[in-house]
Amino acid sequence: MDTAQMNSIVFSTASPDAGLKSVIEKNPDDIIKLIGDSGLRGRGGAGFPTSMKWKFASEAKNDEKNIVCNADEGEPGTFKDRVVLSEYADIVFEGMTIAALAVKAQKGILYLRGEYTFLVASLESVLADRREKNLLGKNILGRDGFDFDIEIRMGVGAYICGEETALIESLEGQRGEPRNRPPFPVDTGFLGQPTVVNNVETLAYVSCIATKGPEWFKGFGTEKSTGLKLFSISGDCEKPGVYEFPMGITIAELLKAVEGEDAKAVQVGGASGQCVPAEEFGRRVCYEDIATGGSIIVFGQGRDMLRVVKNFLEFFVEESCGQCTPCREGNAKLLEGIELLEKGKCSMTYLKELCSLGETMQLASKCGLGQSSPNVFLSVAKHFQCELMGRIN
Repeated sequence: MDTAQMNSIVFSTASPDAGLKSVIEKNPDDIIKLIGDSGLRGRGGAGFPTSMKWKFASEAKNDEKNIVCNADEGEPGTFKDRVVLSEYADIVFEGMTIAALAVKAQKGILYLRGEYTFLVASLESVLADRREKNLLGKNILGRDGFDFDIEIRMGVGAYICGEETALIESLEGQRGEPRNRPPFPVDTGFLGQPTVVNNVETLAYVSCIATKGPEWFKGFGTEKSTGLKLFSISGDCEKPGVYEFPMGITIAELLKAVEGEDAKAVQVGGASGQCVPAEEFGRRVCYEDIATGGSIIVFGQGRDMLRVVKNFLEFFVEESCGQCTPCREGNAKLLEGIELLEKGKCSMTYLKELCSLGETMQLASKCGLGQSSPNVFLSVAKHFQCELMGRIN
């Protein structure tokens, strides 16, 4: 695979109204089928089929429905959504409008990360321009009864609000805490109404698929992970930045593109992802192997992996909403173990107990934060055990 050819983002070739115009006369079922035929799955990391989420919302019995764009980009090492919203906001808003047509929604909300207030003025300008062109508002593009508009709501920097039900709680003015599921947002979401929550990248690709067709999108990636994916690549490499690669790219190919081939390990998926050692750089970034929301952090040979784990766990202890015991207490206990390792006072028996605790957290935590926060500890303990235990006299 010649990865160097994939570094220009396809959004730069998209017209800000072509996708919507191509589907404006279609019925909702045909639009959902179009997205389903492309194989597009949510680009936030979980990989739920986009068309299936839309279908559930479309079939929900309620006159009021909502489209929410999750732009609460809080995962450490992730900055791709900031770039997309800075340079290609038009096609994100177009993707939201296409989703609204598919599920018969009237209201759209862009939930923007609190640290991205500097984007608000430009985003409002794009929205105003789309209203002037009748790409938002009443009877959009002359389609009778198609009324949809978008507003911007700001988050306040809570990592947990990247989880869709915690995000909805925040939108309603409540404390950002995950809800019990079911019911799911597509049935009972914002203000009790059916609500589709998609992230920035997913909605931008919706616009491209509407314009270029599902077969174009399926021409990239693997059979189970179709299409292209944006990656925020940072750390010990010569060319950090935002890259676009086909799903299924190997870690080794990715490192070659950013000139980080001498890496000791790569954190795939940000703080909540997996730490992959050099001997496994042949693994592929896709839903059937290593899934990711897009964060890739490269660790060079001089990095202390114990410090890496401690940094991430300090973050999770701070960001846990505290609602469920496995996450609230488990992250703190894992951090205690890391501090014992630093002092050379953690036995192999206790390290195994901490790993068992991490596995319990993955099973028993209420939401994705507690389910994924032990990942880095477990993967580093597995692949770099000698380095962790080397401090013990």
